[in-house]
Amino acid sequence: MILMLVILTITIALFVWGKYSPDVIALVSMLSLFLCGILNLTETLSGFSNPTVVMIASLFIIGEGLSQTGWTALAGKKLIELAGKSIPKLLVIITLGSGVLSGFVSNTGTVATLLPATISSAWSIGTMPSKILIPVAFGSNTGGLLTLTGTPPNIIANNALIDAGFEGFSFFEFGLIGLPLLIIAIIYFRYIGFKLLPSNKTNNKPINIDTTLHEWIEAYQIDNDYYRLRIRSISPLINTKLSDWDLENEYRINVIRLKRRHPNRLKGTQPFIEFPEKETELRYHDIITVKGTTEDINRLMIKFRLGLLVKESAKSELRNNLINQEVGMSEVIVTPKSRLVGREIKLHEYFKRYEIQLLATSRHKKPYVEDKMRVHAGDSFIIRGPWENIEELKNQHKNIVVVGSPEEMLKDVDELTPKSYIALGALVLMIVLLVAKLVPGAIAALISAGIVLFTGCVPFSKAYKSISWISVVMIAAMIPMGVAIQKTGAAEMISNSLISFLGKENPTLLLGGVFLLTTTFSQFINNSATAVLMTPIVIMAAATLNVSPEPLLITVAISASTAFLTPIGTTTNAMVMSSGDYKFMDYLKVGFPLLILFVITTLLLVPIIWPF
Repeated sequence: MILMLVILTITIALFVWGKYSPDVIALVSMLSLFLCGILNLTETLSGFSNPTVVMIASLFIIGEGLSQTGWTALAGKKLIELAGKSIPKLLVIITLGSGVLSGFVSNTGTVATLLPATISSAWSIGTMPSKILIPVAFGSNTGGLLTLTGTPPNIIANNALIDAGFEGFSFFEFGLIGLPLLIIAIIYFRYIGFKLLPSNKTNNKPINIDTTLHEWIEAYQIDNDYYRLRIRSISPLINTKLSDWDLENEYRINVIRLKRRHPNRLKGTQPFIEFPEKETELRYHDIITVKGTTEDINRLMIKFRLGLLVKESAKSELRNNLINQEVGMSEVIVTPKSRLVGREIKLHEYFKRYEIQLLATSRHKKPYVEDKMRVHAGDSFIIRGPWENIEELKNQHKNIVVVGSPEEMLKDVDELTPKSYIALGALVLMIVLLVAKLVPGAIAALISAGIVLFTGCVPFSKAYKSISWISVVMIAAMIPMGVAIQKTGAAEMISNSLISFLGKENPTLLLGGVFLLTTTFSQFINNSATAVLMTPIVIMAAATLNVSPEPLLITVAISASTAFLTPIGTTTNAMVMSSGDYKFMDYLKVGFPLLILFVITTLLLVPIIWPF
C-alpha cells in the first residue's frame, strides 16, 4: 500500500511539473506498478482492453465525421451568430450547450462533437481556444447530472439504491440538483472563471475559407474574369457536346462548372457537373461557370446567344458555386527546388493530369494571363478540384507549397450533403442504442464509427489521424492506478476512517465528508470506479446511522463528476488538454473555486430535496 501511494504521489508531481507529455507519465506510472509487483500483467494492461478506451477512440472518429461533413462548421457559424463578438456570451452559450447535450449524449461524445466548433468559434471571435475549452469540459461533466443516463455514476448510484431495497431514482430526478449546478457553472465561467482561464497561444487556428477567398481575389484579381452564363433557347450549344466547340483555343474560355437548371426532368441527371469534360452535353437552360476576359466573354455570348446572369461579389460566387464537401480550392506556390522550375508547360493541360482545374496564375504578385509559361520559382496558382486530388498533388510535388491544409479547409465548409445526414444519423443511432441499452456503449460507438468510415464520411486514411492518441493512451495507462488503489486496500482504509470519524457527529457532516472523499478520488480515478468504490460504503454508513441512503448516493454521483482539479480526472478534461495547451495547474486554478461552489450547493440543496 505504501509503495503504491509513493508511485501515485510521484505521478501527480510529474503531472504538476508538466515537463513531460502526460501520456508518457501515465505509461511510466503503469509500468512502475507492474515492476514493483503491485499489479500482475493482466491488471497492468487492463486499461488498453477497457471498453471506455475503445469508446473514446470511436467517438473521436464520429466527431471527425460530423466535422468533415459540415456539421461542425455549421454549428460554429451558429455559435458565432448567437454570440456576436461577445466572448462572455460565447462562454455562456458553449457551457450551456455542452451541459444540455451531455444530459443525453455521453460526456466524451459531447466534447468530441463540440471541440472543433469551439476552437473555430474562439479564433473567429478573437480569443484563444484556452479561454473556452475548459468550460466545455466542465459543462459536459456537470450536464451529465441532468438525467439518469447522463453519466455512469448516476446509473451506479441508482443500481446501488435498488439493490439496497429502495425504489430507484426517476430518469430526470438527478436534474433537481444537476440543473442548479449547471446554472452555477455558467454564471461562474461568465463572471469569474473567464478571468482565471489562461490565454495559451496555440497553432490550431482553423482555416477560414471566406478570409482566404478574399485574399485570393485581391491578389489574383479573380473577380475580373469569372462569369456565369445561361444557355438560352436559341443557342446553338443546345444538345451539342463541348468537344464540338473549341472554346479553349478559339475563344480562350475555360468551362469550370455546369449546373442543370431542370435536372429532375431527365432521370439519372445530376444537378451539377463539377468538372465538365469534352463529352459533356449542353442543354437548354444550363448554367455554365466560365473563366475568361471580358472581351472573350462578350464574343462568346454573341456567337452562342448566351444570357449573362447577375453577378454576385466574387467571394460569394466562389464560396457558393465552386467550393463544397466534394470540391475545394487551394493556392499552390512553386519553390526554388521544384522540378517545375525552368520547364515550359501548358498550365491547364498540366493540372488536368491530376483532374484539377486552373483558375488563376500569378507572377511577381501580378496576374499572369497566358496559358503557356516557363515556370519560375515563386509562381503561384489558384486551383480547383476534388479535395483528395489537391491532397494528392501536394503529396507528389514535395517542392511546391499548397497554402493551408485541404483537410482543414474542408472542415470549414458548412454546406450539408447526403454524407452529412449519414454522419448525423450515425450519432443519433449511437444515442438510441445507448438509451435503449441494446448493446454496450463501446459497441454502440464502434457501430456508429464503422458507419462513418464505410460510408466515406471519414476516409480510412484519415481515421487514425482524427484520434487524439495522447488522450487515449493517457487514460488507458491511468486506469491501472485505480485498480491498484482498490487492490491494495488504500481506498477502503481511508474511506472507512474518514466516514466513521465524520459520521458520528451528524448526517450533514457525513454528507460533506462523502463529497470531499469522493471528489478527491475522482481527480485521479475514473468516475465510474470512484462511484463503484463509494456506493457500498455509503450504503453501510446510512444503515449504521439509520438514515436514508438517497442523499448520500446522490452526493456520490455529484462528487464523482467534479474532477475539476486535474486533467486526468475525466476523459473530457484530457480531451481538451492538448487543444488548449493546458498545464496541470490551469485545471487546479480554474477548478478549485467551482468545486467549492459545488460543495456548498450540494450541502444546502441535497438534504432539502432528499431528506435524511
